[in-house]
This record gives sequence, structure tokens and C-alpha cells, in this order.
Amino acid sequence: MGKQVAEHRQASDGQRIGLIAGNGRFPIIFADNAKRLGYSVSAVAHEGETDPELARHVDHIHWIKIGQFGKLIEALKGDGVQRAVMLGGIKKTHVFSTVRPDFRALALAAKLIHLKDDDILRRVAEEIEQEGIQICESTFGLEGILVEEGTLTRREPSKKEWEDIRYGWDVGKQVGALDIGQCVVVKDRVIVAVEAVEGTDGAIRRGGELAHGGAVVVKRCKPQQDLRFDLPAVGPRTIEVMESVKASVLALEAGRGILLDRDETIAKANRAGIAIIGMT
Repeated sequence: MGKQVAEHRQASDGQRIGLIAGNGRFPIIFADNAKRLGYSVSAVAHEGETDPELARHVDHIHWIKIGQFGKLIEALKGDGVQRAVMLGGIKKTHVFSTVRPDFRALALAAKLIHLKDDDILRRVAEEIEQEGIQICESTFGLEGILVEEGTLTRREPSKKEWEDIRYGWDVGKQVGALDIGQCVVVKDRVIVAVEAVEGTDGAIRRGGELAHGGAVVVKRCKPQQDLRFDLPAVGPRTIEVMESVKASVLALEAGRGILLDRDETIAKANRAGIAIIGMT
């Protein structure tokens, strides 16, 4: 990894990277790391989703409403961006409330056969790349952020918890193949919650309350996952939600899961007695 980072640093001096930012901490963490590697960061942020703090971590920022696709492309091109990443989610519930698509977004939607997440994101990426802007993988230029295989916390899962982990791992793959979500919550080999439009935190809260303690949370990539966007990511907030419902284990996909604010996340898990493991 050190060699890879060195190559990024050497290649990136004076270059600009675009950041299409959704919600959560991932866009901020990426921006900080990209600047350490010598990049100038131009961000396009979404009103009501992107953390306003991002403005203090980038060189340029453009705020748009969800659905202003034409304005997004104009902002990137205006800043001379030739490569960009898409990081952070957009709450699916906004599809039913706050989305106000512009003409270009409507034209893109008309080309879609299915309205699944992956289909939409791939089509968005294709449209952006047709404008001469390459969409890079979500882990572009990052080090120490991918989940590694094995137990990351002091506590190891119990034998009973391992049974739930393996069961949830298999079910999670099937749920992902249907493009429903990336997270399932398990208790005694019973699926008590599947992530849908409410997102990971909502699924954990709902499943944890139904389990009455001891729930196992499994979050993994979809089998058809495009590594350019929507990699499964967790952070301190995930642990806080798990602690609030007395969930006991968080299982993530090693090599493709994202662990945000790593030290803080693991420290919170250790204090709460929650085990975090990386699965392959």
C-alpha cells in the first residue's frame, strides 16, 4: 500500500480531483487525504445531504439541489476536472420528496429501463464520462481505510455469534443480488431486519429493537457491486446506533468495506463490548 500511495503522491502534484459528495463522513475523509497527496479538490455538494463542514476541507465547492445534474456537470467542467469520485449516499426517501430533476436529469431518467441503485449510478457515471470526466473507484488514493480480514476489536465473536455471522453473510449476498440493500441484522439465525430505503442505521435500529439485544449486523458488497460508488461504509455513528440497541457484532467485507474514522470507531466498539470483524 505504501508504494501505491507514493505513486499517487508523485503523480498527483498540482492535479485536480473532483468530488461528487453525498452525506456522511466519507467525502470529508477523502478530501483530507487527497490534499495530503497533493491534489486540489473541487467538490459538488448536495443541499440537505452533504455536511456543510466539507467546505472547509476542499479548495472549491459548488452547492446544488438533488437532481440538478446539468449544474453538476457544469461545475466540474468549469473547474477543469478530468477525474472525479462519487462518495457518500443520498437518502432514498428524497426520491419521494425533495428531488427536483432538471432537464438533463429527466433526459437521463428516460433512458433508464430499471430504477435500481446500480443502474442509476452506472448511467450517471456514463453521462459524466461522456463529458470527458473519468469516474474513479471510491478507494482512489486512500490508505488505511479498507477493512482487513480478521477481528479488529479486543472481543472475538462467540460461537453462537459466528453462526449468525455466517448465516447473515449468505443472506446478505442474496439481498444484495436483488439490489435491495447491503445490510442485514440477525439474531439466532433469524433475519430481523433487511436494509431498504431507511439506510443502514435505520435497519440496525429496527432490527436491534426487535432482537432485544445481541443482534449481529452484517454489511457487505452486492455481488454486482461497481467499485466506483456506494461501497459499504461504517463509522462511529454506526457503533453508536448498535450500542443504543445492544447489538453485539458488526461483520464487514474485508478488502471492499470502508471503515471511517478508524481509531474512533474501534475505540467506541471496544468500550461498548462490540466485536468488529472483516470477512472474506
